[in-house]
Amino acid sequence: MSSIRKRLVVAGGGAAGFFCAVNAARLCPGLEVLVLEKTGKLLSKVKVSGGGRCNVTHNAPDITYMTKRYPRGAHFVRKTFSRFFVTDTIAWFEERGVKLKAEADGRMFPVTDDSQTIIDCLLREVDKYHVKVETNKEVTDLEKGPDGRWRLQLQNGQELKADYICIAAGGYAQAGKFGWLEKTGHSIVPPAPSLFTFNMPGHPITSLMGVATTAHVKIAGTKLQEQGPVLITHWGMSGPAILRLSAWGARDLQALQYTFTAIVNWLPDYNENSLREEWPSLRQELGKQKIHHKNPFGLPQRLWQFLLGLAGIGEELRWADVPAKDQNRLMKLLVCMEFPVKGKTTFKEEFVTCGGITLSEIEPATMESRLVPNLFFAGEVMDVDGITGGFNFQHAWTSGFIAASTVMQMMLSDNPDER
Repeated sequence: MSSIRKRLVVAGGGAAGFFCAVNAARLCPGLEVLVLEKTGKLLSKVKVSGGGRCNVTHNAPDITYMTKRYPRGAHFVRKTFSRFFVTDTIAWFEERGVKLKAEADGRMFPVTDDSQTIIDCLLREVDKYHVKVETNKEVTDLEKGPDGRWRLQLQNGQELKADYICIAAGGYAQAGKFGWLEKTGHSIVPPAPSLFTFNMPGHPITSLMGVATTAHVKIAGTKLQEQGPVLITHWGMSGPAILRLSAWGARDLQALQYTFTAIVNWLPDYNENSLREEWPSLRQELGKQKIHHKNPFGLPQRLWQFLLGLAGIGEELRWADVPAKDQNRLMKLLVCMEFPVKGKTTFKEEFVTCGGITLSEIEPATMESRLVPNLFFAGEVMDVDGITGGFNFQHAWTSGFIAASTVMQMMLSDNPDER
């Protein structure tokens, strides 16, 4: 474009950073694009997402449906999705030979079921458009120089210059880590973990590690509740329902210091009253059969026998012979079992934080700072986070693409003869 080669530096070698970089290089042939990654790994969350399959996006029918899956930033992404949505993500990857498929729960993966497919696609774009990528290069300070260009200070003492900067550094667990960005005049919403599992130290339920079932879970004393798959682990509970609760309740659960009571209904189709009404017919129908061997609710057998044991119901008892007090205890365990939660565990390496750059300081139509020209943001560094299911990656692709498109428009406006 311009005879004077301009430079975009992208701070962050994750999904948002790479997507910004490769699209900017493609749209602006005269632009030098450099990606700086503070660690030695590129696209690390892409690699581990979805159990190594990469949950690229979510098969949402429309923007309204999609925005309801963001505990923070819903109003912001409603605007950005009008620029680059799920359908655009699908088309972008398919144009580059990567076909995506939707599963029953809406999650979308490459048909290869291998996250390396997504990584290889992005790396091919890096090579095709001559994007420079450097690892172990952490930006620690940036400021505008007297020539109007950005000066970046790296942890190793190196100094770089850039015309445009896109911050795609991901989330930080501690507010202090945002200091270098606060120096630009931006304010920070304090971070908090947003996707984590519930620890239940010492609870006998952990003996059922690996058992999964659909359940309804609510947090006592709050309005937080979710229904969906629950996975019992050696430390407590995980699975989509738990992870969604952790996202919606990120701030509330942090305030409780991750010490609260989770109430689990193992039979979401019933409540205590409806189960009590159903019970006499079950006793009559199954009366001669041993209750340990006959589970009419479709629960995993290990879970069923575990609950019977907690209720004090012996292995040889028949349905018709269960004492009333044991029967009442079992019904309560089935539909409102209480679990003391003490602590959390990061969900593998798919750790997400809420908090980050205050959204009112970013223009959603361009991803440019409203405070400082030529400074852009993409991905988790902003105060946007979605529940598990491909929503955080869609925000990454969208924000990265918009930032790249804006840089292109800026370069065109600087060089009107090249439109």
